[in-house]
Amino acid sequence: MKMAIIGSSILAPAILFLMLQYEAIHSAPTTYLVGDEEGWDLSISLEGWPKGKDLHAGDILEFIYDREDFNVVVVNQTGHDTCTVNDGATEFNSGDDKIPLIFGANYFICSKKEGACAVGMKMAINATAPPPPSK
Repeated sequence: MKMAIIGSSILAPAILFLMLQYEAIHSAPTTYLVGDEEGWDLSISLEGWPKGKDLHAGDILEFIYDREDFNVVVVNQTGHDTCTVNDGATEFNSGDDKIPLIFGANYFICSKKEGACAVGMKMAINATAPPPPSK
């Protein structure tokens, strides 16, 4: 009897640990390459790129671009709509930036190349709540 109690007291935490590991693996965020093979570039419709994608808070957007010509700026809705960098905006300029989505509205523009935002180098995404873990 004593051996059964000791065995179950070791087995229960081990099972719990395995279940938590499984949940962590299956609820990991997804990384999306913005613009797919074209990247963060004027050659595609970046405003249309998110359509049809199931984007969630915590997912990561990877922006790959020519850092000599472009940048990525996380702005508010006014900054997005007017192609201006608002107070509190965050600028990225490495050429390979990974930016996690926050819950709700996320706005991105290019401010480095004059006129790029105005001709479509901007993007608005509404990130939904993360999906429940897989069962």
